[in-house]
Amino acid sequence: MTLIALRNLGVTLGNPLFTGLDLSIDAGNRLGIIAANGRGKSTLLRCIAGTAESTTGDIIKARGLEIGHVEQHVPDRLMGMSLRAAVLDALPPEQAEMEEWRVDVILDALSVPLDFHDKRLAELSGGWQRTTLLARVAVLEPDALLLDEPTNHLDLDRIAKLEAWLKGLPRELPVLIASHDRAFLDAVTNRTLFLRPEASKDFALPYSRARAALAEVDDADAKRYEKDMKTADQLRRQAAKLNNIGINSGSDLLVVKTKQLKERAEKLETASRPAHQERSAGAIKLANSGTHAKVLITLEDQMVETPDGKPLFRTGRLFIRQGDRIALLGRNGTGKTRLVSKLRTAIEGTGQDDIKVTPSLVLGYADQALATLPDQQSPMDILLKRFSLGEQRARSLLAGAGIAVDRQAKPSSNLSGGQKARLGMLVLRLTEPNFYLLDEPTNHLDIEGQEALEDELLDHQASCLLVSHDRSFVRTVANRFWLIEKKRLVEVDGPEEFFALFGG
Repeated sequence: MTLIALRNLGVTLGNPLFTGLDLSIDAGNRLGIIAANGRGKSTLLRCIAGTAESTTGDIIKARGLEIGHVEQHVPDRLMGMSLRAAVLDALPPEQAEMEEWRVDVILDALSVPLDFHDKRLAELSGGWQRTTLLARVAVLEPDALLLDEPTNHLDLDRIAKLEAWLKGLPRELPVLIASHDRAFLDAVTNRTLFLRPEASKDFALPYSRARAALAEVDDADAKRYEKDMKTADQLRRQAAKLNNIGINSGSDLLVVKTKQLKERAEKLETASRPAHQERSAGAIKLANSGTHAKVLITLEDQMVETPDGKPLFRTGRLFIRQGDRIALLGRNGTGKTRLVSKLRTAIEGTGQDDIKVTPSLVLGYADQALATLPDQQSPMDILLKRFSLGEQRARSLLAGAGIAVDRQAKPSSNLSGGQKARLGMLVLRLTEPNFYLLDEPTNHLDIEGQEALEDELLDHQASCLLVSHDRSFVRTVANRFWLIEKKRLVEVDGPEEFFALFGG
């Protein structure tokens, strides 16, 4: 049963985000929506929710259909409320008074601990704020659910609980998910839409299988276009020969034949579309300055503690060697961030005698909050103040990273999360490190950016220690795995046993 139908839908904001989109959303669909940052995913969801207007086309909804839309950002007016009050606020006043129990039911279903209910949203992490937005929509029991980047800022435990919650929803409830989390999409979707400016592609498959099917379609389109252009060229060559013969012989028949061949070539050229070429959201390139040292960092057996001195775990004696790409695994609160902080402090030479660092090590550090890129500074200022670059060179580098000229001199706060992440990667590259310390580096990157970062780390045989909740990224990049468990840091063979604790 079709609940939502899109007919020739299109949105143009300067450039077309998508055009001619025909799509039927049926009961039971779990649709993943895939596109690069800024290419229309959120806009499409807003159009379906009725909070944005399309440029062309229509959206037809089943009579009385209630749509729940979970957006990415918490409204400012909610930040001073407690988590529970913010969810209660979503109910109409009469229902809130008579059916307050609904809030407790949905918070329990989403595994929100009781001691979080009365905490102000402003005091909570981005992950809990995201969970609150989901609860505000879910408590209304909508007939269709739209989720915009639902896993952003969530740790593996919260992602697993979200996956379980989605799988437990009524089977007939359609869910549309805009996400860059490949493992999450594989776990919860049964259909995939690749949103494009023209000829968007829809497959009744979860993400990874749909991606393989898309590659086959694009490859066939490329071959078909190449064949059509070759045929058109041959027709034009034949037409040119016949035209010359016709002129020399005075044959009207050959002149007519020449015209027919040209018309066939024109028709073929007009009807044929070149294969889709994804317009890059900005290049991601890294560097590896290299070092002769085989051992980059030595961790003597030491205690990692909280800022107020509470013991978290002991490291044992461990080495980070050139070419190691180490994934640091552990539940939230076990001390991953504290170890990253200790390593950074040791590398920057501000203490930590129990961590030995080779003198030739050059650090490239990226944190998940992108705090090393001040919001008040412009991208141009960030480059010019940190590196010996001329303005023209800096402008070219920023453009290559996907930051348009009109944004280069404005505060970095004007950049999208994806653009700021690419700026961070550009800063890393210009630092010319030989060791990377990466804390949730894929948080704001689209799938294209994630794969580009993976390729760069692998191609440069970069040495790094990374913390990431992105299972696909960890599986692709890491060749060593450190796990914090039972207050010890131990090396394990792979991440799968740890991932299995959260449903894989």
